[in-house]
Amino acid sequence: MSFIMGVKWDLIRVYQSAIGGNMGFSLTKKYLGDGYMRVLVTGASPGIGGSTCRKLADLASQKGQKLKIAACEVSLTEDVKGLAADIERLGAEVLILTGDLSEPLCAAGLIQEAIEAFGGLDAVVSNAGVTSPAPLKDLSIARWDKLMNVNTRATLLLAQAAYPALKDSRGALVAVASMSGMGAHPGMGAYSPSKAALISLCQVLAQEWACDGINVNTVSPGMIRTPLTQQVYENNQIAKERAALVPWGRVGHPEDISNVISFLLSPEADYITGQNILIDGGFVDSLYSHIPGLPDSSQIDKN
Repeated sequence: MSFIMGVKWDLIRVYQSAIGGNMGFSLTKKYLGDGYMRVLVTGASPGIGGSTCRKLADLASQKGQKLKIAACEVSLTEDVKGLAADIERLGAEVLILTGDLSEPLCAAGLIQEAIEAFGGLDAVVSNAGVTSPAPLKDLSIARWDKLMNVNTRATLLLAQAAYPALKDSRGALVAVASMSGMGAHPGMGAYSPSKAALISLCQVLAQEWACDGINVNTVSPGMIRTPLTQQVYENNQIAKERAALVPWGRVGHPEDISNVISFLLSPEADYITGQNILIDGGFVDSLYSHIPGLPDSSQIDKN
């Protein structure tokens, strides 16, 4: 029976693509037939989370669709209030939720409140994250646990709580990882391991949930100037040195990340799942360009 239903959905998608590939959000996912999208975003402060909320609201406004968005933060700050006002002006319905995702019951509570308010849920953007640089030899258990709980475990708990709703809507989950999770980043304490675990977690979720039509992906930002990293960039010399390391010639902006997140929540990304998308202006792959000297065997004297 499940195979027949899968074939049915594939045929529907082919038909919808044929008759309206440019009609926007309203074709591929079941929920969009109602003309609105219901999203929960954690870490909805200025930075990647806030930029994602604004991007989704702007896209919905352009397409004449309704966005219902739950913006989640640790506390109700003026920044969060300002974000809510901005996206309301774009026509979105905003629900502000607060809670500490290092607490094990918080994630399920946020999801439940959003579902009760919106009548369901179509997408989750797990963006909340914390950092606490330290050599591993000096890292306390408390600091290790805090980073692992927020940066990794919270996404699992959000996913578990949201699963029935996402299955019903054939929705999507996007988690914000980091380039630090793609390789060793000395001095970052538990941050690098927590983001590596997050990438792996979402790849497993993608495999387990593909049969339910739920897309699960991660994005890994490179050097991005956000409120979380602002202190680093206040040093002009460090800011210049960082920018010089990036082949694209600049440090990233939150919009560079939110553009990709919004794409991953769109019908155009329907066949993308289990992927980690690195958004770093080419930085991570530029290692070899920093090695001086290019060996050339053709110059070796063969005498």
